[in-house]
Amino acid sequence: MSDLSSVKADARARAFAARKAAFARGQGQAAEILADFLAPHRGRPLAGYMAMRTEIDPLAAMVAHQGPVGVPVILGAGQPLKFREWAPGCALVEGAFKAMIPAEGAWLEPEVLIVPLVAYDARGYRLGYGGGFYDRTLEALRAKRPTLAVGFAFAAQELDAVPIEPTDQRLDAIVTETGVLTF
Repeated sequence: MSDLSSVKADARARAFAARKAAFARGQGQAAEILADFLAPHRGRPLAGYMAMRTEIDPLAAMVAHQGPVGVPVILGAGQPLKFREWAPGCALVEGAFKAMIPAEGAWLEPEVLIVPLVAYDARGYRLGYGGGFYDRTLEALRAKRPTLAVGFAFAAQELDAVPIEPTDQRLDAIVTETGVLTF
């Protein structure tokens, strides 16, 4: 394992433990804070996600969004994500990594993304699960037009500095149960 891989693995382990403890305490008003932050972007296509395990849940903010909403679909290793349109009550099936995705629906290209993460820092960088899906996706979307990337996490997931690589995409904001950081 390279030095950077080892550093990232250690950071992930610490962040997963912090996230698990924060999840047990509850997410407070996090989804409402997220919905308020996203309100000025109504009408723009939004990508959310279906929370898994101890991830903070953006569902209430997705429901509140006035405009099309999609969730990520993993097509394969090394590829950017695609987003299938989602609505409350739509039929869901298990996708890659056991993430729930709409069983059917149109594809949409988001202009605003709610991004899950394992850890983040005050510079706007995130540590994900290690597949690079969001980094590739954000790079491709931002090459076409301005794209707002909003990390959604518990405040306890903040690290002093996330280990980064040249391919890592910076977030525009982080929303937690304690407020909003913008970059």
